[in-house]
Amino acid sequence: MPLIRKSLHPARLMAFAAATMLAPTLAAADPIKIGLVSTLSGPSAALGVHMRDGFQLAVKELGGKLGGQPTEVIVVDDELKPDVAVTKVKALLDRDKVDVIAGVVFSNVMMAVSKPVLENETFIVSGNAGPSPLAGKGCSPYFFAASYQNDQNHEVMGKYAQDKGYKRVVLMTPNYQAGKDSMAGFKRYFKGEVVEEIFVPLGQLDFSAELAKISAANPDALFTFMPGGMGVNLVKQFKQAGLDGKVPFLSAFTVDETTLPATQDAAAGLLSGAEWAPNLDTPQNKAFVAAYEKEYGVVPSLYAAQGYDAAKLIDGALKATGGKVTDKTAFRKALASAPFQSVRGSFAFNTNGFPIQDFYVVKAVKRDDGKFATETVAKVFTAARDSYAGECPLK
Repeated sequence: MPLIRKSLHPARLMAFAAATMLAPTLAAADPIKIGLVSTLSGPSAALGVHMRDGFQLAVKELGGKLGGQPTEVIVVDDELKPDVAVTKVKALLDRDKVDVIAGVVFSNVMMAVSKPVLENETFIVSGNAGPSPLAGKGCSPYFFAASYQNDQNHEVMGKYAQDKGYKRVVLMTPNYQAGKDSMAGFKRYFKGEVVEEIFVPLGQLDFSAELAKISAANPDALFTFMPGGMGVNLVKQFKQAGLDGKVPFLSAFTVDETTLPATQDAAAGLLSGAEWAPNLDTPQNKAFVAAYEKEYGVVPSLYAAQGYDAAKLIDGALKATGGKVTDKTAFRKALASAPFQSVRGSFAFNTNGFPIQDFYVVKAVKRDDGKFATETVAKVFTAARDSYAGECPLK
């Protein structure tokens, strides 16, 4: 188990292998330093905890090494505050001299930290946030998403709503980059009437006014994106308002393994768009889910799966470059080849550093052991590419 060296800002996960265990060509190399940025406090902390734990589980399974190299993972809490995140990331770059920045849950944080990181020509491997500006004209040779492009899981539900024949839908999201990407993604495939687009402040927990408005509109369905504690409260209040069973509740990043422990039966049966679920039938996924539940005692979420894949991606790239990040052209080429076995199965990178992968409708269920989880209902997109790659000048 990697040692954890406590410090106030940031906390550090130390994972060093004995030099005698390394190949001669690697023994003299400096340890790889990863700056893992995550949201670890506040109502949305569960998302960041899952992503961090998934990443650290992969490092543990790899013997505390990435690419065969001794590895130090420096974990910092961005507090879901872009200015705080920028300050901490600059410290990772300037003081700690990290080789790679990994993680980042929220897109407003990613948009803030990506500027100093990419200007420093340091690689970012996202464990979640995939904002559209970084997928299109603002793409970078130093940015890779081990997750998705923000619009895509919402596109799943837009197509689902269209295929179900829904004519009138209300959309409700937080008012920040990922919320805007969410609505864009849904509308890309839904061709009916959007009765209303409701934006709420990020972090809002009382939805009584919005639910009254939705009830009055009497739409064929509600589509929403409300991560973390926002999703917990919305699901509970939706049921309390008597809308459950009256208005179909469609979502992404709202009903998942980070919120289900709190919502439980109130969320059972609700549908979401996702690129992963615990029951995906791949050998890597079965092993990951079992290991995660054993290590942490909870069902992993997609944030955990993406964090795990992010670490495995970095490991594969380092193996391909002999444990070196200094040759940035070689390291970028190695990352772009997706040199690892994703828990999702089929996984490749497009020219903009975003994945080409499958997407599903998933449903919240109560397992036989009493725990709640999501499971795949139907595959909606196969080897899907995001809608912004064509605007990216990278080849």
